[in-house]
Amino acid sequence: MAEKYVSCIFLHLGVLLYLISCSTADQTVPALYVFGDSLVDVGNNNYLPLSIVKADFPHNGIDYPGKKTTGRFSNGKNAADFIADKLGIPSAPPYLSQPNSIFPKGVNFASGGAGIFNATEGGIVEQTISLAKQVAHFSTVCGRLVQELGLTAAEEHLSKSLFPIVIGSNDIIGHFKSASLDSNKTPPQQYIALMLSTLQQLLKGLHGLGGRKFLFVGLPPLGCAPKQRSLGNNKTDECNEQVNFWSNEYNRGFTQMLQRLKLELSDFHYSYFDTYSVFLDFIRNPAAYGFKEIKSACCGLGKLRAQVPCTPISQYCSNRGEYLFWDIYHPTEAAARSFVDAVFSGSGGYVSPITVQQLLAI
Repeated sequence: MAEKYVSCIFLHLGVLLYLISCSTADQTVPALYVFGDSLVDVGNNNYLPLSIVKADFPHNGIDYPGKKTTGRFSNGKNAADFIADKLGIPSAPPYLSQPNSIFPKGVNFASGGAGIFNATEGGIVEQTISLAKQVAHFSTVCGRLVQELGLTAAEEHLSKSLFPIVIGSNDIIGHFKSASLDSNKTPPQQYIALMLSTLQQLLKGLHGLGGRKFLFVGLPPLGCAPKQRSLGNNKTDECNEQVNFWSNEYNRGFTQMLQRLKLELSDFHYSYFDTYSVFLDFIRNPAAYGFKEIKSACCGLGKLRAQVPCTPISQYCSNRGEYLFWDIYHPTEAAARSFVDAVFSGSGGYVSPITVQQLLAI
C-alpha cells in the first residue's frame, strides 16, 4: 500500500485539521464505516435506479425528523443511526449519495437486499450492493484518504474508527424460500459453511485495508419475522422454527470463525452481539421493553400485515412504539433503539468477547 501511494503524501490541510478535531479526548471514535443490509441501509438503494428493493416512499420515514422518506426500511431511524448517536457523531451518510467524497467522519455502504453472497442481488429488478462490492467501495474511500492525509495519518484514522457489520439475513432467507427448495439445492450446513468462509475472506480484506475495531451483529431469529409467521398453513402464526434453527447455527459458526480470525490477526479486535437472544427476549417479554405487538407488522396488508410489504397503499398502525416490527422483516424505530441500547449496555452477557466500551478503549 505504501508503494502505491508514495506519490500521494501531500496533506490536504483542511481535511487533516478536521480529522484531528474528531480525535480529541471526548471523541473516541472519529468515524463509522457501516457495512450490511436493509437493517442499516440509510439510503444507498435510492441511487440504484433499476432496483425494486427500496424504501424511499411512504409510509417509511413517518417518524423520521421532518417525516422524510430517506430510504431507511423503518418508520424512523434505524440501528446505524442509533449507533452513531451513542458515539456522539453524525450518522454516516450513504456512500452512493457522495461517491467522490473523502468521508472524514465515515460512510455507510449498506444496501437493502444485500448479502454475503453476490447471489442475493437477484437480477436487475432486485439490484443491490453485495458485501463484496461494499468492501470494494471502501477500498476506493481508503485510497482517497491516503491521497489526502498521507499513509500514516490515514492508517491512524482507520485504526480508531468503528466498523459495524450487519449482514447474512438475506442469504438465509433466500436459501429457505419455499420456491427454491429442491433436490439440487446445497444442504443448509454446507451453505452456512460457504457463507462463513466467504465472509472470513471479506473480513480479511477489510482488515488489510485498515479496519481494526469491528462490531458484529449476529442474526436474529429470522423465522419470527411477520413474513415468516404468515407463510403457508401456519394457523397459529408461530415462528418458522426451521429458519430459526439455521439462523442460530449460522451464529454459532460465526462466533467460532471470529475466534479463529482473532488468533490469526492479532490486531483484529471485535465485539459480537448476540442478536438472536435479545430478539427472543423482546418476543418472550415484550412488556419489559414497552412492546405490545410482536407478531404483526405495523405497516403492510393481509395476514399479520405481512402478505404485502409496506407501500403507500398499505395500512399502518398509530401506536408504532408498541410494535416490534415495522414491516414484513424490519424492526420499528423503537425496537432498533432498544436493540442498540442492549448493544452498548454491556449487561446480560449479550456482547462478547469484550464489551463495546472495551473495544473502543483499545
